[in-house]
Amino acid sequence: MSLQLGAAPPSGGSGAPPGPRPPSKPRVRTARRPRSFTQTDVFTLVGCAASALALTWMTFTVLVGGGSWFGFLVVAYLVFLGLFALVTTDRLGRLVATDRVATVVIATFTVMLIVPLAWIIGYIVAKGLPGLTWRFFTSDQRGITPLRPATAGGGAHAIVGTFEQVGIALVLSVPIAISTAVFLNETRHRLRRPVRVVIDAMSGLPSVLAGLFIYTAIIIPYAKEGKFFGYNGLMAALALSLVMVPTITRTVEVVLRLVPDGLREAGLAVGASRARVVWSVVLPTARTGLTTAVILGIARAIGETAPLLFTTLGFSYMNANPIDGPQESLPLFIYRNIRNPSTVTIQRGATGALVLMMMVLSLFALARFIGRDRRPRGTRAPRRSATPARQS
Repeated sequence: MSLQLGAAPPSGGSGAPPGPRPPSKPRVRTARRPRSFTQTDVFTLVGCAASALALTWMTFTVLVGGGSWFGFLVVAYLVFLGLFALVTTDRLGRLVATDRVATVVIATFTVMLIVPLAWIIGYIVAKGLPGLTWRFFTSDQRGITPLRPATAGGGAHAIVGTFEQVGIALVLSVPIAISTAVFLNETRHRLRRPVRVVIDAMSGLPSVLAGLFIYTAIIIPYAKEGKFFGYNGLMAALALSLVMVPTITRTVEVVLRLVPDGLREAGLAVGASRARVVWSVVLPTARTGLTTAVILGIARAIGETAPLLFTTLGFSYMNANPIDGPQESLPLFIYRNIRNPSTVTIQRGATGALVLMMMVLSLFALARFIGRDRRPRGTRAPRRSATPARQS
């Protein structure tokens, strides 16, 4: 029998028709973690919590005969975790139960951190809001006696002093901190290790030592030389700069490590010097991180009180000249008023704390605004989908 052109040869050497295909092996599906709590999981959570409370209450009241509320909560929580793990393992398996228990533990610690923070913020707002008026931002404590209400007088002198002291400290510390971070990350000098040790040691020292250093090294020896070296806002700014430098340096160093090495290599490949690459490529790329580092440095120093006790002493009247005598700041204003036994004075200090908290919040909002993505919306990289695409 002749074969036709273009016809496929018969399968098999003997020309027999093809046999049945062997059955394919079934695909083994691996267990996957559910991405969210279902309604059944919520009912299970609530039921285990109620059962744990009932079991712990019976144990503490009937078998033990009483106990502290802290021990009751700890035992009830541990019993709840055990019951929730057993029930979830029986329903969904061990892998999902482990994931659910870890989620509950993380959520518990998150709540334990948020509740005290919310309580502190609420306390400051409740105590300080009644005394927060426009007069607080426009007047000082001139002529204010302890018998006057909390709305009398203000803290304008403390706000001006805080802005001046932190601003001077920022001008002094930011160039030093960024230069040190660039030296530690962009060079291979043999002094990198000693410098890093000094920065780590400075970040671990108490802030009061910064004030003591300025007091013993500058104020005491040179106080008679002129008003520049006495108790004033400039000395406070020097102490705050010692607090800000290690914080900004370590944060900027971490940010510079995140810049891809390919950008540095591309800049060096076109003939640019290493300094030019750092100035024109590395630092602009890390702009958002640099802004965050500066804000962290300000937040680290803006609430410090101990260094100011040895450098500026505080002053109840307006003094806008940082080199002319003692100067007030918000931390000192809060410290002196909170320590006073008068209820009105304590409320005035709480108002200062509320203003200080608002200033820090405004700084973080400004940092987010400065470090935002300025590229047009159409040129931004698309976000990856949370669920992987199905393969056909």
